[in-house]
Amino acid sequence: MALSDATDALDMRLGLGSALGGLVMLAIATNLPELAITVTAASQGNLGLAVGNLFGGIAIQTVVLALLDARSGREPLTRQVGSLVVVLEASIVVATLVAAIMATQLPPDVDVAGVSPASIAILLLWIGGLVVVNAARHGLPWNAEAHEADPGRSAADRAGGQGHQPFEGRGTAFVAGVFAMASLLTLVAGVAIERSGDELAGKVGLSGAVFGATVLAASTALPEVSTGLASVKLGNNSLAFSDIFGGNAFLPVLFLLADLVGGKPTLPQAAATDIWIAGLGVVLTSVYIIGLVLRPKLTAGRLGLDSAIAIGLYVLGIIGLTQF
Repeated sequence: MALSDATDALDMRLGLGSALGGLVMLAIATNLPELAITVTAASQGNLGLAVGNLFGGIAIQTVVLALLDARSGREPLTRQVGSLVVVLEASIVVATLVAAIMATQLPPDVDVAGVSPASIAILLLWIGGLVVVNAARHGLPWNAEAHEADPGRSAADRAGGQGHQPFEGRGTAFVAGVFAMASLLTLVAGVAIERSGDELAGKVGLSGAVFGATVLAASTALPEVSTGLASVKLGNNSLAFSDIFGGNAFLPVLFLLADLVGGKPTLPQAAATDIWIAGLGVVLTSVYIIGLVLRPKLTAGRLGLDSAIAIGLYVLGIIGLTQF
């Protein structure tokens, strides 16, 4: 919670809410565990764990939206959001993830100084996506929010100082210190999770890919859970989706980091299980894109119909993963 609050406060004070800097900072802040695991796993040559964790992280962080939906307390969360900007953000997740899946089919010896050209392309695709989203937040040639939508405080509102203000009365230097300390602790936790997780995977008989895509990915998704629950509690429904999709779009960029640390292209080393879980991430994101566009009223218990479908597909996807 300290990390999400400090990120929120810096985002507002530095005026980054609707700018590229805010999106980048938030994506990095909530994905520090994945970053730590990617670096440590790649440095030890454990590329299977790194790839499985990154692909699995996208799938399970998308399912976090179902948890947020259950806590929203009223209509389905996708109906409350009603924003085309969020649809654009989800589309960037699909684009970067599909590019990563395509990169797994490249020969391992296709590289530029040990880096896959596909990893560079994913980085450029992500940056291009941020530019598009930033432009959309400044204005679309559409009515960007649906009738009777309740998106809550937007990123631009947050930058303008509206609503809940974490660390009110504290100086920016203090908030930056909290952010740095929370980031350091999150990095340390990520390294500890990677080291203990690798040993635990061996003891329970799970492959590195399966363990990284399930148990490890669930552990590293906790910052997104914290940030998302805080956003929903404050009624920032659109921001809850943006945090998840922004982080998920950033995760494939970490394959470039894995290439640099490991000294060779990472994605061509992907196993069939990695491609399977990456495809699951595309399917789950697509379910929410459809929900955001159609804004269904139907619910299943406390869940919107799209969230219920997403959970069912995730369970089926994990069952399928165990069959490899």
